[in-house]
Amino acid sequence: MDSVKSSDVRVRFAPSPTGDLHVGGVRTALFNYLFARRSGGKFLLRVEDTDKKRSTQEAIQVILDGLAWLGMNSDEGVVYQSQQQSAHRKAGDKLLENGAAYRCFCTKEQIAERREIAQRKKNEYKYDRRCAHLSDAEIKVNLDANMPFAVRLKVPGELISFDDLVHERITVSGMEIEDFILLRSDGTPTYMLAVVVDDLDSGVTEVLRADDLLPSTPRQMLIYRHLGAESPDFTHVPLVVGPDHRRLAKRHGDTSLARYRREGISPEAIIGALAHGSGWVEEGTRCRPEDLLARFDLSSLPTEPMIWSDERLQ
Repeated sequence: MDSVKSSDVRVRFAPSPTGDLHVGGVRTALFNYLFARRSGGKFLLRVEDTDKKRSTQEAIQVILDGLAWLGMNSDEGVVYQSQQQSAHRKAGDKLLENGAAYRCFCTKEQIAERREIAQRKKNEYKYDRRCAHLSDAEIKVNLDANMPFAVRLKVPGELISFDDLVHERITVSGMEIEDFILLRSDGTPTYMLAVVVDDLDSGVTEVLRADDLLPSTPRQMLIYRHLGAESPDFTHVPLVVGPDHRRLAKRHGDTSLARYRREGISPEAIIGALAHGSGWVEEGTRCRPEDLLARFDLSSLPTEPMIWSDERLQ
């Protein structure tokens, strides 16, 4: 947890093996791989397998095999998020100790009831911080009674800003962010805490990920700060969407890497189609990741989503 930002570039691709790796995830992996190669840094792979019911070894192996087939192997050993949970809990305890977080004894039912009341009044629900104001004596009574609790970050009301290679300067007010949960009542970490701890432990210096995770960045920057660590640089790339401009889903057909492999589509065709959608090569170009090194430029990416259909592979 005392990791310091390395002078060497270290990026990571962190898929969740709860479903097949589709072309949107492949594009994110490609961007990370090219960023590492262009900078002489390291390309890392972390499998976020904390959902034990859906994260099977078979699903994990499909991802590993698919990336190797595309020519994008990790430069170091694969990290499994499920094996990091003691470090996640340790970080949550540290945030409690330094006053950056607090115990929330509210039950799921109580939260659901308050949310329903807010919705009936057509108000946006945000946690009201009632447990942040408990006295030490009240907290002790609850702990002595073995009341379960979650751990929430105490979000300051200040502005949070960062520079994004695609979106440039982004500023968010802490007043818009509720005190979000770091550790659930069963002691398991939420995504917000786990990803920060894992990136710190791996020495990640640059986070390149899709636009849908942009709202997570100000929250994670606060966690870095309260852990006494420097944030990595963040870049958010436009999503890959279907012809209807909506996120890829089953309604758009099977866009998984596994399906394209089964149908005999070459890795060069897939990489070329993604590169064309990024504006780096002509339509119909077939290439390997290394062929794109001279053309790779995140700052030139269009800010609108990339539209994907199987016609790109024809």
